[in-house]
Amino acid sequence: MNNSDLAEQIAADAGLTKTDARKLVDGVFSAIADAAAGNDEISINGFGKFKVKATPAREGRNPSSGATIQIAAAKKLTFTPAKAVKDKLNG
Repeated sequence: MNNSDLAEQIAADAGLTKTDARKLVDGVFSAIADAAAGNDEISINGFGKFKVKATPAREGRNPSSGATIQIAAAKKLTFTPAKAVKDKLNG
């Protein structure tokens, strides 16, 4: 499922136009990205939590040459599903 598919399903379920539903989907993802950029934890009841985690700098290997390289520290966004989502996946 992509953004357009999600917008179509929301439009059908909520009785919105596809354009309005697409704006809504884009707005939700933008708000999540903005909060994550500010190192905030995003908790959506019944769905899960998005958290920003820092990965430290480390050494790695270039797969083609085998040379040692430095991999820079970075931040990543992780998702932990809520119990209801886990139950639905494993039910």
